[in-house]
Amino acid sequence: MAINVPWVTLRGCDKPMPVIGLGTSSYPPADHATTKAAILEAIKLGYRHFDTAFAYGSERAVGAAIAEALRLGLVASRHELFVTTKLWATFADPGQIVAACKMSLQNLGLEYVDMYLIHLPVRLTEQIRAVPVAAEVVKSLDVEGAWGAMEECKKLGLTRGIGVSNFSSKMIEHLVAIATIPPALNQVEMNTGWQQKQLRDTCEAKGVHVTAYSPLGANNTKWGDARILRSQLLAAIAQAKGRTPAQVGLRWIYEQKVSMVVKSFNGERMKENLGIFDWCLDGGDLEKIRLQIPQRKAVTLASIFGPHPLILELDRELTN
Repeated sequence: MAINVPWVTLRGCDKPMPVIGLGTSSYPPADHATTKAAILEAIKLGYRHFDTAFAYGSERAVGAAIAEALRLGLVASRHELFVTTKLWATFADPGQIVAACKMSLQNLGLEYVDMYLIHLPVRLTEQIRAVPVAAEVVKSLDVEGAWGAMEECKKLGLTRGIGVSNFSSKMIEHLVAIATIPPALNQVEMNTGWQQKQLRDTCEAKGVHVTAYSPLGANNTKWGDARILRSQLLAAIAQAKGRTPAQVGLRWIYEQKVSMVVKSFNGERMKENLGIFDWCLDGGDLEKIRLQIPQRKAVTLASIFGPHPLILELDRELTN
């Protein structure tokens, strides 16, 4: 039986968003058939939010899975699903953004997405085939110009909501100050090992919802590690609750009023990750998690693009 996932209302978005979504970024990238099959299995289990991006190379597989799910009657209509995709940094020049959104829609085979995000607070002046990149390719993002084009995407009906990813507190404050349509959400790295309290407080004060990526520490990826799943504290809490460390980590995020994007194409783990809604953590558990788990950001821009001056400056802002 499919699990019913709670939905959260977002400011400026035309429909609510499921609080847990399935991510489709993988390293090395999964092939089309594997991604499509995983999404179909996820729909059967109860997932209704699917997170993709131009940079992931998974948009076509997500679209194919949605079309197949509709054909098979796994969902009654497109409206039952929430699809997020992201503007890649190569297309972050204001004059390219509407066309980039339309290109993603063509890849997905959809008339609209539910959420369109600026993927990174940086612009790349060339298409890149490999990382790290040359320093001269990396430029500052024209936030005001880019956001104006994002607003145009929403006005044109290409997306139901617009938001950002990997934005710091300072960036969120600036964006809210200049926006006509404020950002609905900020998707950032967040987990028990990188709790983002200051950023969460800023976003809450500005009416911006937070979505966590790498909610279990980006385990089994190029940049992440297994410190969340191997945490002795989470293991002890899990044992006492009759749960798994992963479920404790995801439940902690949910109790912070944060939604999340989980990434596993394993059917049993996909099901396990949904098992967080019919129980809760104790106050003492929450306090131990807050105080006893060392904090460290796993994914830095420098680890992807190289230690260039602008990138290092952005990383400092994102980790302070």
